[in-house]
Amino acid sequence: MLTEVGNGTAVMGMQLWAASLPNRPLNGLTVLVVEDSRFASEAVRLLCLRSGARIRRADCLKSAARHLQTYRPSVVIVDLGLPDGDGAELIARIAATQPRVPVILGMSGDPDNETPAMDAGADGFLAKPVESLAAFQQTILGHLPPEARTGGLRLLPDDVIAPDASALRDDLAHIAEVMSAAEDTTAIEYIAGFLAGLGRSSHDRALEDAANALARDHADGRALASDLTRISGLVHERLAAAGGL
Repeated sequence: MLTEVGNGTAVMGMQLWAASLPNRPLNGLTVLVVEDSRFASEAVRLLCLRSGARIRRADCLKSAARHLQTYRPSVVIVDLGLPDGDGAELIARIAATQPRVPVILGMSGDPDNETPAMDAGADGFLAKPVESLAAFQQTILGHLPPEARTGGLRLLPDDVIAPDASALRDDLAHIAEVMSAAEDTTAIEYIAGFLAGLGRSSHDRALEDAANALARDHADGRALASDLTRISGLVHERLAAAGGL
């Protein structure tokens, strides 16, 4: 783990592995992604794979806590909208823990969530869709401790990562189940946030717009029946097209 480096030999060792693997600049790092969307976490998994990093996934705050009790990652990426709480609260807890995780990043499909992530103690922010290999690598490398950074020029890859369609189908099935099980409006904020992020990540503007309309009407206290009917129809249309129904 990077913060355990305590002598010049270890630092040089890290610089050597980074220099010898120009296409795998995150080799040796472990990334914990706290994300309930399989589509978004699969994108991060592919980015880590291409960069040389190992990845672990937690889909909620409770699961993340279990991970962090047993091992300490080099990088933690936290989605702000999680099914059992606010990702910013997890960021604050991780940032306050000593020794500190070297890199903490917030992530969201809503760019307005960058401010609460940074206020909670994040080092940086990833806006969904997270699909540029160069941007992903640079965001992590730019926040590593000075002793773990390498000098010199490095060719930036221009690859764009696209998760498998099965991950999108799983997310649609998940949120369809959440909507069918909801007994009141307490789940609206989660449903709207999840679908807005999924729509943005999958470049589905109609789904993103419908989710944002639901969030606005919920916040303004308006009737939600038409919003929910529209979103339910969109989800089931996409599930049917993906062979999920």
